[in-house]
Amino acid sequence: MADTKRDIFINVDRLNRILDENGLDAVVARSGRNFTYLSGFAYPGTLARLLDLPDSDRGVMVLWPRKGEPVLIVNGTAAGLAARDSWVERQVIYEGYVESPYKRLGELLHDEGLAAARVGFERDYVSARDWALLAEAAPKMDMVDCTAIMDQVRWIKTPAEVVKFKEGADLLDDVYLDVFPGLKPGDTERLAHSRIIAGCLERGCNWAHGILNSSSNTIPYAGESGVVFQTGDVMRTDYVAYLDGYPGHQSRNLIFGEPSQQQRDEYRSIRDVYRATIERCVPGARVGDIYDFAVEAFTSDGWKFESLLVGHSVGSWWHQQEPILRKGSDIVLEEGMVLALEPHIGHWHIQDMVVLRADGPELISDKMSTDEPFIVA
Repeated sequence: MADTKRDIFINVDRLNRILDENGLDAVVARSGRNFTYLSGFAYPGTLARLLDLPDSDRGVMVLWPRKGEPVLIVNGTAAGLAARDSWVERQVIYEGYVESPYKRLGELLHDEGLAAARVGFERDYVSARDWALLAEAAPKMDMVDCTAIMDQVRWIKTPAEVVKFKEGADLLDDVYLDVFPGLKPGDTERLAHSRIIAGCLERGCNWAHGILNSSSNTIPYAGESGVVFQTGDVMRTDYVAYLDGYPGHQSRNLIFGEPSQQQRDEYRSIRDVYRATIERCVPGARVGDIYDFAVEAFTSDGWKFESLLVGHSVGSWWHQQEPILRKGSDIVLEEGMVLALEPHIGHWHIQDMVVLRADGPELISDKMSTDEPFIVA
């Protein structure tokens, strides 16, 4: 593929600057999020889970040199997909389950003149066995953990990435708006879940996942079950729909039947804290301070907030990445970050994606109103 795709989707200038600041001659992307980001293609569906297994016998990698052209190290199964979808033209193909991709990587490092260079690896995604294999294959190489460095590269999104997030967000809200009116008391959680996932796939997403539950199913994140919705129940959703590896990620509430005044008041209380939290997500804000604000706002409104986070970054391949908006974090927000904000209590769950502009947060997932919960009369 043409270099323009790399230049649009990958923040090349930021990547090169951060490599230079850390004195790195190259990085090797092994995790799903960084492989997707640098290679330009998303491993499909459940196979993507293999990307994050450090000892996978068919892992895939990208060698990104500071000077020169990148190279994919892929197994034979992935080679066709890479040739079709990736902008990276050079491939080294190994035989999965038979030979180690790190053996081929070691050979490639010698071929590229990097065997005695300073090279970044995602330490969390390289097994102790493979780390030792690389150290033996290139004993003069300075092996550096680049996990946090690559997080910083991906923090700031390109305009094309924001467009892709918007497409995914619109797709997911379209699914909610299509599925919700057809649900009724007597339906099960599993039925609602299956319709949402099917709707995402029918609209062209690469893959989708998520959970929903009824207010009568009180175990957090227990997943959908055979629980039957009753009149007066609240349904919460928390789904992710991927387009070319980029997620649309929103949470919405539905009420079966006319809401009680208590339900209306509770929803509006959660909504107001959620929106006030979003307004504090501006360049220069400290992440831990945003978390503390949400906790204090919920407490002052009579709620007990027990969640470990109030939001998180989103990026290529996976929906939850640094910065995580959690207690005590000293990460400072920057213009160009894309966050999913979700300060919530129990089954009252609103979540949207925003991009941080110089003058404040801009809502990406704006197709479905969250002024009030969706009501199925």
